[in-house]
Amino acid sequence: MVTQHVKIPRERIGVLIGQNGFVKGDLERKSRSIITVDSIDGEVCIESPSDGDPLLALRVAEVVKAIGRGFSPEHACALLDDELLLFEVISLADLSPKTLARTKGRVIGQNGKTRLTLEALTEVKISVYGKTISLLGYADKVRVASEAIEMLVRGAPHSSVYRFLERKRKAEEEQLGW
Repeated sequence: MVTQHVKIPRERIGVLIGQNGFVKGDLERKSRSIITVDSIDGEVCIESPSDGDPLLALRVAEVVKAIGRGFSPEHACALLDDELLLFEVISLADLSPKTLARTKGRVIGQNGKTRLTLEALTEVKISVYGKTISLLGYADKVRVASEAIEMLVRGAPHSSVYRFLERKRKAEEEQLGW
């Protein structure tokens, strides 16, 4: 058995387990792992068979982390289905509480509009949770989304970030010959 330990926020444990244990059970079936959740401290123990796929064992931990960082189980479980998907976390822990709130607001936007626009322009799923912003997508797209989010964190106007993303998208389309 290969054992991994992941810690997730206590308020996300219910999401990981799911109604009647459905999410946890589904994750265990897909990965041939045994997942034990300590609901007091948020510690998740993942035991994967040593004769199994080592990459799959690592991906299960990524799925648990993604759920812990605010992604829905459906989006997080895509990491198991597509080995090219990447999960990245941008930490905002070094920001003061006031700056953190402002930064999260800039990334989310009014009624979630900015986040939705970023997702549409980059084809990357974005979760803003706690002191982190998490990204789920293909490597090249995650890199562009991460750069756009860094621009927003540094205070760039939304219009500049959108123009940057449009230029990146246009360059990608030209490269693909569209």
